[in-house]
Amino acid sequence: MSYSEQDLRAAAGAGAIGPDELQRLLTYLEQQAKAGPAAHAKFDAAHLLWYAGALIVIGAMGLFSTVAFSQMGGRALTACALAYAAAFGFAGDHLWRRDLRVPGGLLIAIAVSMAPLAVYGVQAEFGWWGKFGKPGTVHDFYVWIKGSWLFMEIATIAAGAIALRFYRVPFIVAIISVALWFMSMDLTPWIFNVSHFDWEMRRVVSIWFGLGILAVAWIVDYNSHSRDFGFWTHLFGLMAFWGGVSATEGATELGKAIYCLLNVGLLAIAVIIVRRAYAVFGALGITMYLGHLADVVFKDSLLFPFALSLIGVAVVAVGLAYHRKQRVISEWLTANLPAAVLRLRPQGAVG
Repeated sequence: MSYSEQDLRAAAGAGAIGPDELQRLLTYLEQQAKAGPAAHAKFDAAHLLWYAGALIVIGAMGLFSTVAFSQMGGRALTACALAYAAAFGFAGDHLWRRDLRVPGGLLIAIAVSMAPLAVYGVQAEFGWWGKFGKPGTVHDFYVWIKGSWLFMEIATIAAGAIALRFYRVPFIVAIISVALWFMSMDLTPWIFNVSHFDWEMRRVVSIWFGLGILAVAWIVDYNSHSRDFGFWTHLFGLMAFWGGVSATEGATELGKAIYCLLNVGLLAIAVIIVRRAYAVFGALGITMYLGHLADVVFKDSLLFPFALSLIGVAVVAVGLAYHRKQRVISEWLTANLPAAVLRLRPQGAVG
């Protein structure tokens, strides 16, 4: 439903809203209109092509680079990366100033993604690989876990932070989040001060690093009502934390049951702060636990599949009931949750 200014003034005249509320509402709508198309972003064919093109360029310069690409030499590699960054940065700024915020922002994001390539060239030229030695080709940055990649990740995060200072582009947060995710793994040899590390070390670092990223995501939510900027930090924080917890080996049945309760808690968080990523990981965790019960605990039970089917039907029924009552539930949460928790929810959230 859409309303004109005349409709709002008529509502104020009828006493439905007060004069102060009317003025605040009109001021807010005027600010939203001045923000331009970016404030009401949609995802259509043009957006699909913009994002696809940006991902192709980023992939071509990093993920799909070959050994021959690395053999250009350190200086040539850095010069190539800086030239790409300058060209895409200039083009992105030009589009940004013309209010083409989505394609302009994506070009700025491409410029940021050149940071690890530029740093790799510098490290290759001067042999600055640290105590862990040369980790391999540029392509290996996206494949292998090596402590020597840490400097490339730091440069990417720094470049992204500088870009965000001037361009509020959510996709830049995605690049920073990927770098942070890689860093959570590449920090393992630094934290344990070893060249060779086992799975358990990586798992522990992943859990704690994921918790740190989630804390940052909640801080972003608490201080901003922009859903786009918090999405990527929540997503990659959950991947690191949930992945580390889910990879626990040798847990007792009690430990696995606690794991299931943790995932139930993720579902509850999804409802409270209206973040679907928590629901996705929570549902996956619960499904994994039920699969464990079916494969190990109740392996030879004839009734377990039927009982599990009933549980599934009950979950669907609860989902339908929640869908019908989500506005009532949201209003109850708004009335009863502490103010600090409510700040984590988007304005006008209904679940």
